[in-house]
Amino acid sequence: MLRRTLEMANTACNRISELAWSTQTFKQYALHLQVYKQIRAEFDLSAQIVVRAIAKVADAYKLDKKTQRRFKPLGAIAYDNRILTWRTDKQLVTIWTLGGRQKTPYLCGEKQAKLLESQQGESDLVYRKGNFFLLAVCEIAEPTPQEIDEVLGVDFGIVNLATDSDGESFTGVQIESTRQWYAKRRAALQKVGTRSAHRRLRKLAGRQRRFQADTNHRISKKLVSKAQGTKRAIAIEELTGINSRTTVKRTQRAKHSNWAFSQLRIFVDYKSRMAGLPLFVVNPRNTSRACSMCGYCDKGNRKSQSEFVCKQCGHRENADFNAAKNIKNRGAVNLPNGFCTTQSACGFASYRNKPPPFRER
Repeated sequence: MLRRTLEMANTACNRISELAWSTQTFKQYALHLQVYKQIRAEFDLSAQIVVRAIAKVADAYKLDKKTQRRFKPLGAIAYDNRILTWRTDKQLVTIWTLGGRQKTPYLCGEKQAKLLESQQGESDLVYRKGNFFLLAVCEIAEPTPQEIDEVLGVDFGIVNLATDSDGESFTGVQIESTRQWYAKRRAALQKVGTRSAHRRLRKLAGRQRRFQADTNHRISKKLVSKAQGTKRAIAIEELTGINSRTTVKRTQRAKHSNWAFSQLRIFVDYKSRMAGLPLFVVNPRNTSRACSMCGYCDKGNRKSQSEFVCKQCGHRENADFNAAKNIKNRGAVNLPNGFCTTQSACGFASYRNKPPPFRER
């Protein structure tokens, strides 16, 4: 029944898209006035499902209006509280289908069950690999921010996925070896091309992505737990758009593009907010070239991927650890007192809400 409902709703979306394209009407309100009665007459759908279908088409055209939008037969459909009701006490939902309102039990973990108590807004009905899922929006009240004394700096990388200012590193060796294994396995199966090979490819789909997501969850959880236990904020680099700003050798492109730092940052962000910890995002410029002891900045300070040697003061340590301490010092300007924990690494200690300057050669 749910499958038939999805198919009918997406067929209606395609029809709405045709009408919108023919008249070049893409705004939701104007499109609703134009097609609502016609779609109700053509399809055996409830009024609210038609409203949600119109909204889906209008949202699809927000990206651009250069091509006519098409929708997959089993694409997701948004349900609001008029056509779907959560009954968390009995762990079931009442959901509208072509056969009328259906009472359907659902399965979830203990954490999800607790989150569903704060469910609000729409829920998306999704069909994936033979199973139906409801993606629910939950509004959670953020806890009272903790009092913080210092900052924990975190440097993201490829060889070491994360290194904090305490010196603890999370290596990316296992992720890279897993990526290489799956790449070789997929290439071998695609070369065979038999039915059994295609079945195996379908089973392999998503495993690498899930493994990397699990690794990022573990790293972010440990970082937030450490900061929470020591009453420290977390400082990370602003790396948005780094892939477009950097170039790598051809042999390193796959490894570089596999770097899921954006996902790791998202995980650190929401986990720190749930823990009541501030998250400071600092300017990444020269964090790997500047000395965390004297502040001297030079490209030659970075001897190799892992070795940092300051040309001015002779300070020597792991390059990622040095960068993490620079990030910590830049994040420290956001502390209530407005001063860096290491004045010599900043040049000026009274800067607030901007990255501390480094002396460049």
